[in-house]
Amino acid sequence: MSETMTRSQPRTLVLHAADNIAVALANLEVGSATPQGPVIVRRVPKGHKFALRPIGQGEAILKFGQIIGFAKEAIVPGDWVHEHNCGMGGADGSLTHDYAFGEGVVPPEMLAVADRATFEGYRRANGSVGTRNYVGILTSVNCSATVAKFIAEGINRSGVLDDYPEIDGVVPFVHGTGCGMESRGEGFDILKRTQWGYTSNPNLGAAMLVGLGCEVFQIGRMKEIYGIVESDTFQTMTIQESGGTRKIIEWGIERIKEMLPVAARARRQTVDASELTLALQCGGSDGYSGITANPALGFAADILVRNGGTAILSETPEIYGAEHLLTRRAVSREVGEKLIERIHWWEDYTARNHGEMNNNPSPGNKLGGLTTILEKSLGATAKGGSTPLTAVYEYAEKVTEKGFVFMDTPGFDPVSATGQVAGGANVLAFTTGRGSAYGCKPVPSIKLATNSDMYARMTEDMDINCGDIVEGVSIEDKGREIFEVILKTASGAPTKSESLGYGDNEFVPWQVGATM
Repeated sequence: MSETMTRSQPRTLVLHAADNIAVALANLEVGSATPQGPVIVRRVPKGHKFALRPIGQGEAILKFGQIIGFAKEAIVPGDWVHEHNCGMGGADGSLTHDYAFGEGVVPPEMLAVADRATFEGYRRANGSVGTRNYVGILTSVNCSATVAKFIAEGINRSGVLDDYPEIDGVVPFVHGTGCGMESRGEGFDILKRTQWGYTSNPNLGAAMLVGLGCEVFQIGRMKEIYGIVESDTFQTMTIQESGGTRKIIEWGIERIKEMLPVAARARRQTVDASELTLALQCGGSDGYSGITANPALGFAADILVRNGGTAILSETPEIYGAEHLLTRRAVSREVGEKLIERIHWWEDYTARNHGEMNNNPSPGNKLGGLTTILEKSLGATAKGGSTPLTAVYEYAEKVTEKGFVFMDTPGFDPVSATGQVAGGANVLAFTTGRGSAYGCKPVPSIKLATNSDMYARMTEDMDINCGDIVEGVSIEDKGREIFEVILKTASGAPTKSESLGYGDNEFVPWQVGATM
């Protein structure tokens, strides 16, 4: 993107030679002259767009050299371009893409093992590497959520963790489902993958799974499916079999106390960056997201891939309309078609629920300058960098391929990140333009501000300011800065959200299907 970005003045920005709109880098009042020639005829808020030349009704509106929508009416040069005059459909109401499977694959220049970046991580018995060392208490059903919270509170209040500095904390991961659902099918499979994915995430040094006993999601069935054997780092129990609430809380606290010295044996050791699995997230996006933080994060993801690591792009509704940019990078037609299958699933899913894909962007996104899902998707896809797409996964499916991969998730950040963590992510980078408040235990979440104004207002929440890209810092330099922060965070440096205590309530498995 940096190759096509041109700056005439710091107040406006043209992102591609083919664009018929420009971005305002400051509020543009009526009568303002612009470097590109048009005089502003309607106020343009900062981060929003204005027309560079006449755009006829039904004509495509171009940003990044790509279609972000179509004019609902004739638009004159200098006019504000937003949802009042820009919509999704063209003259025939349709939008089609040439997917060109695999035609744009460019193999990355991989670094030799000796040249790879390193970090200090926790090597687990199964060979995976964690960036944190938590003890997790998961629940099979909402009915056991209170017990899980009481067990965690009992440990955290007791002061016993003071004796185990190598343990980052005891965290209850509770949710609102597990019963009133089918015992087979899509919804059940998603919950099953999510629960086992968290239990086996390398950022947990030990885990406990608490159930009620009579729920649809049976702990014994999950253990049988995955061949799970209880050990000194994994225990299960149910309220009904343990004799009720008080007894199971007491029993659970004692079992956790037995796990603590085992989990505390872990020590950080030097490992190379190929052991990192980076979850890519964006939330509270604005008109700067696709210009600053997202492409800079994409550059950092490319560096990670060249170091042998893995980067997971997700949020399928937020790549909608830009999927053709990813299919061109698919290493095979099979990988590309799997992505399109997920796109079609979402079209059907939204239709069945009387919605549409353009229900996203959110009101906050629109206030920040994003008009259609096409515009948002083009910016969101930039987080994925430029390396080949090696695999496409379903929600919470275990990520086994190295390189740049995609996981099908909703666009709602807690649900999306929950799937990525279940898939094995051990560090997360989150871009935001409006200022999302978010943490992601057991995975550290690095917050990237897309604009300098928001960064200045929320410095205690934001880890990196990417707004200085529009002030002259290159996307490449910012990407390298992000990668260095990823390595430091993976080695134990706390993120802003960790320092503030975020992450206890962001475990939100995707609920698909009927609640019975």
